Amino acid sequence: MATTAPAQPSLGWRTPALIIACGCLMAILTFGPRSVMGFFLQPMTQELGFGRDVFSLALAIQNLLWGAALPFVGAIADRYGTAVPLAVGGIVYAAGLALMAYSTSPAMLHLSSGVLVGFGLAGASFTLVLAAFGKLLPEQWRGFAFGLGTASGSFGQFLFSPLAVGLLKEIGWHNTLLTFAVMVLLVLPLAFVVATPPMDMGTGAVRKQSFREALGEAFGHTSYILLVLGFFTCGFHIAFITVHLPPYLVDRGLDVSWGGWVLAFIGLFNIIGAISSGLLGSRFPKRYLLSIIYTLRAIAIAGFVLAPMSPASALAFGAAMGVLWLSTVPLTSQLVALMFGPRFMATLFGFVFFSHQVGAFIGVWLGGYLYERTGSYDVVWWLAVALGIFAALVNLPIREQPVARLAPAPA
Repeated sequence: MATTAPAQPSLGWRTPALIIACGCLMAILTFGPRSVMGFFLQPMTQELGFGRDVFSLALAIQNLLWGAALPFVGAIADRYGTAVPLAVGGIVYAAGLALMAYSTSPAMLHLSSGVLVGFGLAGASFTLVLAAFGKLLPEQWRGFAFGLGTASGSFGQFLFSPLAVGLLKEIGWHNTLLTFAVMVLLVLPLAFVVATPPMDMGTGAVRKQSFREALGEAFGHTSYILLVLGFFTCGFHIAFITVHLPPYLVDRGLDVSWGGWVLAFIGLFNIIGAISSGLLGSRFPKRYLLSIIYTLRAIAIAGFVLAPMSPASALAFGAAMGVLWLSTVPLTSQLVALMFGPRFMATLFGFVFFSHQVGAFIGVWLGGYLYERTGSYDVVWWLAVALGIFAALVNLPIREQPVARLAPAPA
């Protein structure tokens, strides 16, 4: 007798298109401000007298706590629904940005942009939105929705990069952060449109798996471990480039505005990359696509470092990295859903994302630490190349199939 699939939740007035639209708007509003933190490095360190290592440590804490809290926030969302975690996360995120505007010491900076924004992102970021898509949307919508949701985060980067540069020049970094805090609060009403129902803990045709059983199954699965290891590199690349690329371009002789345009290019071209990867992941082996993406990242970074610096080369790097930027996320989330099903997706993707954020912590912190001691980012750039090759190899042995528990029973 074949295993009966869980029933799709009733959406009522919430059509798939409305859920996707509101989820994508949330991704824009939450990913945008955190993706432009690098533009605050120079004005804040110059005014407050901090070194780049102090600012980098604050953002490294942010990335680490975002990743560390996400599995627990994901477990809450899986058990009780996504509405409350998303709303509370938005409030904490906005509070962190507001307090960052008044930070006058390293401790305040670490608390605001590090602890509060980090925990806020765990609740309000696009990772929970993707989990909600996986639970609410019919299967035929998921690949497209994962790609579009991820692309929306980068569209937020595209919008907020020139916005941040313009606001910093016109109203200063204090008021820019306050403006961003108010914008983040707009996620509160949107959270209830993408709300998922509480988990059904009863019995039915499908055996109910416990939280502990889900974790044991995942961490005993070799392909899941390989996915976790490979995603570390993605976090290292994204966090290091997001924070340290703008000052790196200034160090290499370009005007500060070019940093805004390069990050905007990354965000713009990632719309193409993320949507394309979501669609391609439904047609081609996801492990091969991930391996190709990481290989191309290594080539793009090496070419950027070796090429003469100019606005054209910087924009070309932005376009190339943009296509590859978050294109790993739809493929990774699809693999988690494929292997283990959507029931504990927020939790299991949370652990994968924690590896991403450990890489982000190291990338951000190491960039600032080595710059203060060597006056250069060169070592970190070449480490990024090596990690790209590592991730390309790690993803190749992944097996793309559901665990035995989800396999259809023979007739």
